[in-house]
Amino acid sequence: MISEHIDSLIDYSINCGLLHPSDRIYASNRLMELFEIDEPDYAASTEAQGSEPLESEPAVSDILEEMLAFAVKTGIIQSDTAVSRDLFDTRIMSLVTPNPSTVISRFDELYRISPVHATDYFYKLSQDSNYIRRDRIKKDIQWKTDTEYGEMDITINLSKPEKDPRDIAAQRHAKQSGYPKCLLCIENEGYRGRVNHPARQNHRIIPVKINGQDWGFQYSPYVYYNEHCIVLSNRHVPMQIDHDTFVKLFDFVKAFPHYFVGSNADLPIVGGSILSHDHFQGGNYEFAMARAQIEKPFKVSGFESVECGIVKWPMSVIRLRHRDTEPVISLSRHILDCWRKYSDPEAFIFAYTDDNPHNTITPIARKNGEFFEMDIVLRNNITTDEHPMGVYHPHREFHNIKKENIGLIEVMGLAVLPSRLLEEMDILSQALLNKEDISKNEKISHHSEWAARIFDGKRRIDSENVHSILKEEIGKSFAQILSHAGVFKRDHKGAEAFDRFIRELSS
Repeated sequence: MISEHIDSLIDYSINCGLLHPSDRIYASNRLMELFEIDEPDYAASTEAQGSEPLESEPAVSDILEEMLAFAVKTGIIQSDTAVSRDLFDTRIMSLVTPNPSTVISRFDELYRISPVHATDYFYKLSQDSNYIRRDRIKKDIQWKTDTEYGEMDITINLSKPEKDPRDIAAQRHAKQSGYPKCLLCIENEGYRGRVNHPARQNHRIIPVKINGQDWGFQYSPYVYYNEHCIVLSNRHVPMQIDHDTFVKLFDFVKAFPHYFVGSNADLPIVGGSILSHDHFQGGNYEFAMARAQIEKPFKVSGFESVECGIVKWPMSVIRLRHRDTEPVISLSRHILDCWRKYSDPEAFIFAYTDDNPHNTITPIARKNGEFFEMDIVLRNNITTDEHPMGVYHPHREFHNIKKENIGLIEVMGLAVLPSRLLEEMDILSQALLNKEDISKNEKISHHSEWAARIFDGKRRIDSENVHSILKEEIGKSFAQILSHAGVFKRDHKGAEAFDRFIRELSS
């Protein structure tokens, strides 16, 4: 009976702090309205319900599943698809999620104790409200792989549900709307959603000031790493890397010194998926790149107080360190300005072809002890006939693993790989064990060249080790993919080219 599930949800919400006990009757009545019942559909009185906490409470996903089943059965949900269910269960959770002013007030109260207390509260609330769907995140396959650049993180993303053909058809015929303008706009907070836009009624945003501007702080619903957050402009303006970017990044780090924060590049191919809205990504996590050491220190004339060095990483990374942010910001801007207009035909680096710019950066800021650090990753998006998707982009021989853009998260050493890989690796494992011709299997034929390079007959494989070997090789392949994205290659010729650019900084 739906009333029992309503009570379970309210019990859950009170116990995790979404609701105050005094909200019980009000929330119950709001939920009965949603489920189109005029009174509780059980014999016991309202007062008796939820008076004793259960020894083992069901997960919110289980409660919502029961509620969705009722909504489908009674016709409240007319189309039983993944999108329709997500729209409706978000609507359910909106009725037990605190309003924005309450969340902001509590966040500010805890922030006065410490930034950690504040983010701990907000992260937990984002999970408890089911904005971050714990049950789906748990499905992601994650492992680590040792490489010459340190231990890299590998994720096969399974948290995004497969699109139902009925939803795809509905999206095709759905009314086009310009509200919200994109998935990052602040207008998403509380938005009901539609078939071609996710519901965000249980979504909350904390206002922050960076560089004197109004921005918002939220968590990513997909959580690729611990406390994966998004910092977004209150205005729908395109991403742009400039002097103010460095100021904003460090303003955020000063406010939340336990978090790193970085920006995707601002050009196609080397940029992120949403270039139309200025935003950053951060979180409470140490990536392999942050742990990577300086392999070649240097100084830049006019900025002698700043520690500078080339980082041992497959991509081309310059690290700047200082106890104060201003010198780092000034040198970061200088490096950006130099790189924007830098060309080196010998290294196949061209700032422009015709009027099209190619050079930009991926910047990442953090507090490391008493030092502020800025990692500047040099990027270039030039294409050729041989590499139509980008010269400094995953090359064709690894498209079986990843052919998407190398954005901020990948740059730092976390591979976000497509869900298809899970099934393909299982099929590939059996094919290798059975010594089948991989090229003749339609589902995995695109892995045949890659597998031939790995399994050349000299490597013993059996049912006990084949999966671990594949995981290891996927991780190593990811490191090579990152090297493809590096503008200065990690060989003698590439090192000389990198040195030429470093000298240019002091000229």
